[in-house]
Amino acid sequence: QVQLVESGGGLVQAGGSLRLSCAASGITSSIRDMGWYRQAPGKEREFVARISRPGATTYTDSVKGRFAISRDNAKSTVALQMNSLKSEDTAVYYCYVDRNSRTFWGQGTQVTVSS
Repeated sequence: QVQLVESGGGLVQAGGSLRLSCAASGITSSIRDMGWYRQAPGKEREFVARISRPGATTYTDSVKGRFAISRDNAKSTVALQMNSLKSEDTAVYYCYVDRNSRTFWGQGTQVTVSS
């Protein structure tokens, strides 16, 4: 099993920045992709970004150029640097990891961007 704990959410004004962090514990060997999804009120959960173990990154179009994902394999952590935040980025952000064909999720952290 893998446990994930997110931190770093909060309230920020439009144009501001936040950095989300997620730490994995438990059986963290063989973790492959790590990443983030988000869910806004009344909407489906949507993909935000992911990073492979070697460091290849993928982003949803709406955050390209504004968000940056990174990971530390030695510490089993993944981070999401969010810049130039917009009101439409308001959501609960969930980190996830893929390990041995299973996906594990964090509990979510709220990001609210005020306009």
